[in-house]
Amino acid sequence: MKVETSVRTRLAIDDPSWEAVAVKPELLAPAGDRECVRAAVASGADAVYFGLKRHNARIRAMNFDGLDLSDTMTYLHRYGVKGYVALNTLIFPRELPDVEETVRELTSAGVDAVIVQDLGLARLIRAVTPDLEIHASTQMSITSEEGVRLAAELGCSRVILARELSLADVERVRAESTLPVEVFVHGALCVAYSGQCLTSEALGGRSANRGECAQACRMPYEIVCDGQDVDLGKTQFLLSPQDLAAYDLIPGLIRAGVASLKIEGRLKAPEYVANITRHYRQAIDEAWEGRPVAFSPREVEEMQLSFSRGFSHGFLDGENHKVLVRGDYAKKRGVLLGEVESVGRSGVRMSVASHVKPGDGLVFDGDEAAGIPEQGGRIYEVIAASGNSASTPGRVELRFGRDAIDLARLKRGQQVWKTDDPELTARIRRTFEDPSARLVDLDMSVRAAVGEPLRVEARTATGFSATASSESPLQPAQSKAADDALLREQLGRLGGTAYRLRSLETEIVGAPMVPKSILNQLRRDLSARLDSVSAQPPPRAIAAEPVLPTLLAPIRAERDRQRADGGVASPQLAVLCRRTDQVEAAVAMGVTTIYADYQNIKEYPDAVAAAHRGGATVYVATPRIEKPAERNLFKYLGKVGADGVLVRNAGGLYYCAENGVPFVADFSLNAANPLTVELFHARGARRVTASYDLNVDQLFDLIAGVPTDWLEVVIHQQIPMFHMEHCVYCAFLSPGTDHTNCGRPCDHHDVKLRDRVGKEHPLKADVGCRNTLFNAVPQTAAEFLPRLVAQGVGSLRIEFLDDSPKAVERTVALYRETIAGERDGKTLWRDLKASNQYGVTRGPLALL
Repeated sequence: MKVETSVRTRLAIDDPSWEAVAVKPELLAPAGDRECVRAAVASGADAVYFGLKRHNARIRAMNFDGLDLSDTMTYLHRYGVKGYVALNTLIFPRELPDVEETVRELTSAGVDAVIVQDLGLARLIRAVTPDLEIHASTQMSITSEEGVRLAAELGCSRVILARELSLADVERVRAESTLPVEVFVHGALCVAYSGQCLTSEALGGRSANRGECAQACRMPYEIVCDGQDVDLGKTQFLLSPQDLAAYDLIPGLIRAGVASLKIEGRLKAPEYVANITRHYRQAIDEAWEGRPVAFSPREVEEMQLSFSRGFSHGFLDGENHKVLVRGDYAKKRGVLLGEVESVGRSGVRMSVASHVKPGDGLVFDGDEAAGIPEQGGRIYEVIAASGNSASTPGRVELRFGRDAIDLARLKRGQQVWKTDDPELTARIRRTFEDPSARLVDLDMSVRAAVGEPLRVEARTATGFSATASSESPLQPAQSKAADDALLREQLGRLGGTAYRLRSLETEIVGAPMVPKSILNQLRRDLSARLDSVSAQPPPRAIAAEPVLPTLLAPIRAERDRQRADGGVASPQLAVLCRRTDQVEAAVAMGVTTIYADYQNIKEYPDAVAAAHRGGATVYVATPRIEKPAERNLFKYLGKVGADGVLVRNAGGLYYCAENGVPFVADFSLNAANPLTVELFHARGARRVTASYDLNVDQLFDLIAGVPTDWLEVVIHQQIPMFHMEHCVYCAFLSPGTDHTNCGRPCDHHDVKLRDRVGKEHPLKADVGCRNTLFNAVPQTAAEFLPRLVAQGVGSLRIEFLDDSPKAVERTVALYRETIAGERDGKTLWRDLKASNQYGVTRGPLALL
C-alpha cells in the first residue's frame, strides 16, 4: 500500500482548506504492562492507554494499580506523554461505590483521561470532578453526530469512533460534531460492533462488555442455506476479520481532522508495541511534513511479523464485503513465504518470496478436512538452489531440527508462513531497552555575574521548568574566566537523565570564575527538580464527600414513593415480533404491547395495522446502528402510524426526544445501573430495557435500585450474539461486493451458521444490511418469573425470531399463566423445553 500524494507542505500551511487541521494528530499506543509503556514512549507515542486490574475491557492484560499507576504516570509525564486509563466496561449496581473511589484515585494520580463505555459512569465521573477528561469509548458504538452529541452532554472531551466507519463517514461526523474524534488505525478488528457483541455472554457466560471476550469470532463456522450445507472449500473462518493496517491512509485521516490515531493491542508484547508505534510515528511525521507515506515491502513485513492475520483497511475504504474476512485462517500468520513444491528426506523445497534464515519460525497451513495437520517450527538451515546457504528470496530448501517437523505429513501446495524473526525481535527490543531512546529537549539560560550567585534556569520541551543557584556569589577570575564553551560543556553533560541540552543562552557579566564542580552540582539539582516537578499531578477539584448518594437520592425517592403508593400492579407482557403473522397471533392472545422488528421496514405499516386491529399499542424498532447518511430513516419510522419507537441508538433517542415521540430504550443502549437507567428516563423513555450483561443477582440489584415501572426485562429470546457491519450473505453467497450489486440473497434465503458443536445459529440482515447472528437456543428467565412479579417489574418482554404463529400463541399462554400464578416457573421451564425445536437454556439470567 502506498500513498502518492502528500497531505500538506510547509508552504501550504495557511491554505484555507487546512483550517480544520490545527493540531498534529496524537499517536496513541497500547500498553498491557510497564515494559509496553517503555516501548511506547521510546518509539514515539504521544499518549499511552492502559487498564487497571478492574473495570477494563482487557482483563487478561497485566494491567496497573496502586503505586504502579503512580510510577507509570510519573514516567509518562517526564517524557511529555499522556496516560489514559480504560474504565471501559459496564458498571453493575454494587460496583458503583468502588468505581467512585477508583475515579478519585485516578484523578489524584494525575491520569490525563479515562476511557468510558458506561453512560452512568460518565455522569458519576463528572460529579466527582470537572477536571478529569472523559473519552467516550468505541464501546459506546458511536457512529453519528447524535452519538457525539450525547457524549458531549455527558461531559466527554473526545469520542473514539466505531471502527466500522469509512473515511467518508469519519469526515462527515467530524464536520458535524463539536468534539475531537479518535480513530483506530492498526490492530485486531472485532467482527461485531464494540459494545454490541453478546456472543461470549450467550455461549459461555463471559461478557465482552466486562473484558472477558472468548473470541468466538475466531472459530470456524459453516453456512447452512435453506437447509443445505454450502461448500466453501477451505473457507471456514467466516467471522474472523483481517487486522487493520491504515498507515497509508494517515494523510486522509489528518485531512479529516482526526485528533488521535490509535493502535490496538493491550494484550500484545512490548516488541509489537515498539514496532507498530515506530512505524506510525514515521507515517504521521511524513504526512504532516508533506512527504508521501510509502513503506517499503521490508517495513511492512516487519509489522506483519510482530502480529498479523493479514492486513487490510478494515472499513475505512467503505463497503467491500469480499475483503475484510479471508476465511482460510484466524490465527497470527505473519508473512506468506510461498507454497511447498516438494518434500525430500531432509527438508522442504519451495520458492520463498521473502528473506529467511536459520532461527526463523515457520508454520505450514493445515487442512482439517483433508487430514493435513498444521505444523510449525524453526528453520535449522537454508540451502539455495545452487547448493549454497542463502537468505535471499528465491528457490531454496528449508531444513529443520530433528523431529521439529513431520516431513511425511507435509503436502505439495501447502502454504508456508514466516511467523517469527528472532533477529528482528532482538533489534526491536534494543530500541526500548536503551535509556537514551527518547530524551526530552532542554533549554537553559545562565547568568554568571561577578558578585552574584550563579543562576541557571531550565525549561523542558514538555513544559516543565526549574531554577538552581549557587550558594555563594561568583568571584573574579584570577586566570581563565567562564565562557560559553565551558558552560555548555558542563551543563550539557546530561547522560543518565531523561534530558538533552537543546539550547543555551548565556549572560556573562564581568569575568567571573565558575568552578566545574558548581556547574555539575547545579546540573544535577536541575535534573532532580525537573523530575520532581514533572511527577506532580495537576491540581484538580475533587468533591469532598462521596457523590453517589446524592446522584442516587432522587431515584430512590421516586422508588420509595412508588412503593408507598402500592407499587406497580401486575406486570405488562410485551411481545417483540419479526413477522406480521406473529403480530396477529400475539394480539389474538390478548397482548396489548407489540414491538415490530422487521428486516424489511417497508412492511412496518402492515405490522401497525395488525396490532391496531387487535387493539394493541405498537412500537417499531430502529436499527441498532445509525450512520451519518441514514438519518432520514427516523422520519420514515415516524410516518408508519406506530404508537412509538423502540430506540436502539443515540440517533433514535434524539429524534424521539426532539419530536415528542413515545419510546422505549432497548438493550443495545446498555443500561446496567441506576444512573444509566435514570439518564434515559429523564430523556423521555417510557421504559428502559435492562442490559443483557446482567446476571440474575445483578438484575435484581438493578430492580431494587430504581422505580420498577422504569424497567423492562426480556424474559424469553434468542439472544442476538454478533451484530456486524460485515455481511456474510454478500461475502459468501453473492458475487457482489456491497448492497449495490449483491443481489440481496438475505431477502430470498434462510441462512444459519453452524458452529463447532453443531449448533445452527440464525443469521439475519437489517435495513442497513448489517448482520445479526442469533443464538440457536432460546433463553428464558422462567424460573425467576415469580420473583420478577413479586418485585413489581413493570414490563416483561418475550421476543420471537422464526417462530410459527402457533408457537407464539403457546409461548405467550405459558408465560401468561405463570405470571398469573397458575403454574410455577419450573413447570414453565419444562413445558418450554418440550415445545421448542432446539430446547431452552437458562442463558445469562441464570449465571449464578
